[in-house]
Amino acid sequence: MKYLLFFIGILCSFHGIAQQKSYLGTPPPAGAKLYLDGSKESLHAHWTYWNGPRLSATLPIKWPEMIDPVEGKKAISSNDPAGAGGKYGAADIVTKDEFRDFQAHIEFLVLKEGGNSGVYLQNRYEIQILDGDYGLHGMAAVINEKLPDVQAYTGVGTWNAYDIYFQAATFEGGKLKDKAKVTVYFNGVKIHDQVSIQQVWGGPNSGLDGGNEGGKGITDRPGGLKLQAEGHDVLYRNIWIKALNP
Repeated sequence: MKYLLFFIGILCSFHGIAQQKSYLGTPPPAGAKLYLDGSKESLHAHWTYWNGPRLSATLPIKWPEMIDPVEGKKAISSNDPAGAGGKYGAADIVTKDEFRDFQAHIEFLVLKEGGNSGVYLQNRYEIQILDGDYGLHGMAAVINEKLPDVQAYTGVGTWNAYDIYFQAATFEGGKLKDKAKVTVYFNGVKIHDQVSIQQVWGGPNSGLDGGNEGGKGITDRPGGLKLQAEGHDVLYRNIWIKALNP
């Protein structure tokens, strides 16, 4: 009996691990498009540099293709030379497609302590990626506005995943009616639930409308999914997006 219980325990452990990792490698659902599979081919096909006021990089995109240390597969690093020293906006990349409401899946790995990047929704609102910080400017925060409800980050050198459901701001008669909202699952755990986003942070170098009324002047135009280059090796793979009806 004790051996039977031992093997049942092992099976349960494996099942728990499988459940815990089920957020990784999630395939695009029906109607979604794969934007980054970890290869430079997908990078150049679906992304471009964001042409903001601080852009100093030139096409083709210089984000390097790397072999990730966990699975030995291809991944794209955010360590563009033009972004060295934390110069955000100098070499950020954005999808060529633009979106209003959407669902997105983003897998990332922070290669070294203190690794810094970020995921921008509609090239406006940042969900932070920053190792070692859980403040309002830290890992998984809705930047400067909302802490994650749970600390779900698995640490340096491991793959993590954001599953994001985004509702664009709505307008009536050309004026802002409802602010954008976001729900985020981090490694399968809900950390933000229909959070209303107040503004764009970081000024004009940060994203769309960042320089408009101090980031509060949100306009009614779609935007792409943007990834931030800040001179760190944050690896990305398996990014897909599905446009949603409002």
